Amino acid sequence: MAHFAKLDENNVVTEVIVVNNETATDEATGVAFLKDLYKEPDAVWKQTSYNTKEGKYWDNSDPTITVEHPDQSRAFRLNYAGVGWIWNEELQGFIDGSQPHASWTLNSSTGYWEPPIAPIGVPYIHWNEEAYQADNTKGWADAEGNLG
Repeated sequence: MAHFAKLDENNVVTEVIVVNNETATDEATGVAFLKDLYKEPDAVWKQTSYNTKEGKYWDNSDPTITVEHPDQSRAFRLNYAGVGWIWNEELQGFIDGSQPHASWTLNSSTGYWEPPIAPIGVPYIHWNEEAYQADNTKGWADAEGNLG
């Protein structure tokens, strides 16, 4: 099955639709089919890969385990698109929303935003941008706001 993400005027994914491979033999035919089906000739659709995440193609054939597929040439557009994800034209891939904090940077290989300090784990569960700006050795906080 082929998966297609519909984009709004800001390149935000508004829905993801599955199309039979016999109908969507390639991206162009899948897009043409969807534009005709929904009577939206100006709609923007991008194909997305259900098995691609963080720029890697994953083998999901065994439902009990997911492993990196040996053929990474099948990785497609960084990530499987979900509603709210963003199409990044420069990277030609789907990224995980917009920048969550000013100090975070987009990893162009994975399509995910990364903090300037690696997560330190439980119980430090959320990012405190104000604390990071005051002291760039801190940023992660626990549920009560205590910095780690």
